[in-house]
Amino acid sequence: MTAPEEPVCSAKGCKQTATWRLLWNNPSLHTPDRRKTWLACDDHREHLSQFLDARRFLREVRPF
Repeated sequence: MTAPEEPVCSAKGCKQTATWRLLWNNPSLHTPDRRKTWLACDDHREHLSQFLDARRFLREVRPF
């Protein structure tokens, strides 16, 4: 049996352990209560949050 892998950041090419959950949805595709999740490390939390927020997709950021 192998050990479970650590969750990694969703930023392209990042291999750091995720410490944040960015909850989002695309209102043109998803119902208002649907939440999709991106994971982020401390270094990429702000960048990924800004990317989603600029598109008005970001709903909430929580510690992972």
